[in-house]
Amino acid sequence: MKIATFNINGINRRFGNLMAWLADAAPDVVCLQETKATDRQFPATALADAGYGAVWRGESGWNGVAILARGAEPILTREELPGNPDDGQARYIEAAVNGVLIACLYAPNGNPRPGPKFDYKMAWTGRLLAHAGELWATDLPVVLAGDYNIVPEPRDIYQTTSYRDNALVQPESRALFARLLAQGWTDALRARHPDETVYTFWDYMRNRWPRNAGLRLDHLLLSRELARKLKAAEVDREVRGREGASDHAPAWIELKV
Repeated sequence: MKIATFNINGINRRFGNLMAWLADAAPDVVCLQETKATDRQFPATALADAGYGAVWRGESGWNGVAILARGAEPILTREELPGNPDDGQARYIEAAVNGVLIACLYAPNGNPRPGPKFDYKMAWTGRLLAHAGELWATDLPVVLAGDYNIVPEPRDIYQTTSYRDNALVQPESRALFARLLAQGWTDALRARHPDETVYTFWDYMRNRWPRNAGLRLDHLLLSRELARKLKAAEVDREVRGREGASDHAPAWIELKV
């Protein structure tokens, strides 16, 4: 079972890029972030024609998350992160696909910091931590996949001082990610590449893609049962170099299920 996460950075604008990657990679499940489309604008019919069922939650111009399943219809279990009923941002969706619970998330960026956006990032990620703990306690096979907007460790970002004050690398942000792992979740990319530099995001600015000046922002965390079944975890980095590409590349895992 191949499960991927991909911040598409505008699903309709980059639909051709998405279709080309789906045809090449043939993932069984895809978690998409930053679809930047309302529910009515989401290209469900075109995805169905390509063989993918979908559940999604949209927002006009910003955010937006979706779960795609090849040859199947995801069973929607949740379309918002619990803990704040007044939070209307489309950042979380959850569905069951072929016996695996898939959580797709797009965490807040948090910049500029300090300020209300960083406070929201901390509060939202704290809610994720609480919900993840509840999911862990169920002993279900769960994948927490998405753009966490956190660089877990210094080795997950190229050598630079330009991100020194950025919300993505702050000790508070990293501490929340570490607390997730402390619950027992396995960081799949790091588990399969313990000593390698792995990036999933390259900003459009300052020639960062050609310079390989990247960050690891996109993560797939696995529950206990799935961690034992992990066969591979990779990043399709060449997708980032295609014309009209998102600033993220797809990251994926393969499970023996």
